[in-house]
Amino acid sequence: MLCNLQALRQIAQRTISTASRRQFENKVSEKQKLFQENNGIPVHLKDGAADALLYRATMVPTIGGTAYAIHQLARASFPKKQG
Repeated sequence: MLCNLQALRQIAQRTISTASRRQFENKVSEKQKLFQENNGIPVHLKDGAADALLYRATMVPTIGGTAYAIHQLARASFPKKQG
């Protein structure tokens, strides 16, 4: 029993330690050059169309919610007259 347990432990260790790891290309220097470039584009939009889409998708509900809150505040400030 102990022998089987030891063999299983060795196999598990060997499998974990010899597993191939995916190699990723380091793109930090490319991103640094992109974001440090002085081209008049705000930092939050420098990464392209996806950033612009996320920015607009965030700003639309923000502006809409602010307008709705001001509208509801104005309605609450001036109640309808009875009568």
